[in-house]
Amino acid sequence: MLTGVTDGIFCCLLGTPPNAVGPLESVESSDGYTFVEVKPGRVLRVKHAGPAPAAAAPPPLSASSDATQGDLSGLVRCQRRITVYRNGRLLVENLGRAPRADLLHGQNGSGEPPAALEVELADPAGNDGRSAPGSGSGSGSGSGSGGRRRRARRPKRTIHIDCEKRITSCKGAQADVVLFFIHGVGGSLAIWKEQLDFFVRLGYEVVAPDLAGHGASSAPQVAAAYTFYALAEDMRAIFKRYAKKRNVLIGHSYGVSFCTFLAHEYPDLVHKVIMINGGGPTALEPSFCSIFNMPTCVLHCLSPCLAWSFLKAGFARQGAKEKQLLKEGNAFNVSSFVLRAMMSGQYWPEGDEVYHAELTVPVLLVHGMHDKFVPVEEDQRMAEILLLAFLKLIDEGSHMVMLECPETVNTLLHEFLLWEPEPSPKALPEPLPAPPEDKK
Repeated sequence: MLTGVTDGIFCCLLGTPPNAVGPLESVESSDGYTFVEVKPGRVLRVKHAGPAPAAAAPPPLSASSDATQGDLSGLVRCQRRITVYRNGRLLVENLGRAPRADLLHGQNGSGEPPAALEVELADPAGNDGRSAPGSGSGSGSGSGSGGRRRRARRPKRTIHIDCEKRITSCKGAQADVVLFFIHGVGGSLAIWKEQLDFFVRLGYEVVAPDLAGHGASSAPQVAAAYTFYALAEDMRAIFKRYAKKRNVLIGHSYGVSFCTFLAHEYPDLVHKVIMINGGGPTALEPSFCSIFNMPTCVLHCLSPCLAWSFLKAGFARQGAKEKQLLKEGNAFNVSSFVLRAMMSGQYWPEGDEVYHAELTVPVLLVHGMHDKFVPVEEDQRMAEILLLAFLKLIDEGSHMVMLECPETVNTLLHEFLLWEPEPSPKALPEPLPAPPEDKK
């Protein structure tokens, strides 16, 4: 800690951070690592591994249209109406059958989704905090209005979703399946080591990038390089480079937002999504009262304290094993400048409840019950908003649950990859009528 304080004072005197990391110039890639230039001078390290490529060319990027006529396995009809009212209320109506009860045995929160869900937007546009007409108590407003008819709520906009999706089992060694792993703030692709090794052994093709400024990726010394939109475009470039026909996105913490962005942008290519301790379906907005708004040199002085605080809040236990996992996973092993820019750049007003309610891809939510960063209520709210969502709670885990409980997480993720919804009873072929009896 003394070294950190000394460097911080040195930083304040000179006005430049001592731990500044410049862009990558030349790095020899080892087996399984690729350095991808997503933009001129912006290089990301990517872990790309999987079975040996087949002789045949991979299928083109297109929607899952290879189902033969009459094959009803995994066919789901997604019907939903989303109404946004001017008083900041959101009404979500599920008009079709959502395959929830047939997912996994012992699944937390499984069951049929409600026919309608009405919530209040976290920060509705145009809402100045005043009560809208008709938003008060029904009995009170009726008695004080002299019997006048209360005006019906006027919707600000209505979104209709009516589509069919074919959700199939994603098995290892299938040439059209790719798993993408995206980490959050302060981490690196190393936090996915247990998951990457597990799924590669099962024959899956996996892709895990280091975000800009993290791991071995380049770290531009410009704050604009770490906004949500800049990082999302990086992930778009990685996705377009490696994506095939059926792609599964796995995100942790802040990485969940990029998975949501890609699933919304490429609904025909994203087959399933897994969100690990990702939080609620609210728009991103940086906090002005955060400790990360302090000057870079001050954050550098506090870096040992921040690492210890992350260990206390990110893990259910703080023993020697957890300290070693923290070191191996490179959590918070980023420069103070990058950490500050990442936290202040989390601005994404489009990613609100409506944005999440529009997703039609099946989603598995994994939450560690000891997580002090993300309350379980946020993931429960996410499960309510999403159309095809399944929430799994892990009692022994915290924010870094994939490091704490790798076997449990790997098993859960694999079961979800293999899951395939049962066909709707209406879609099943009707039995042939019995032959008429001979009349004598």
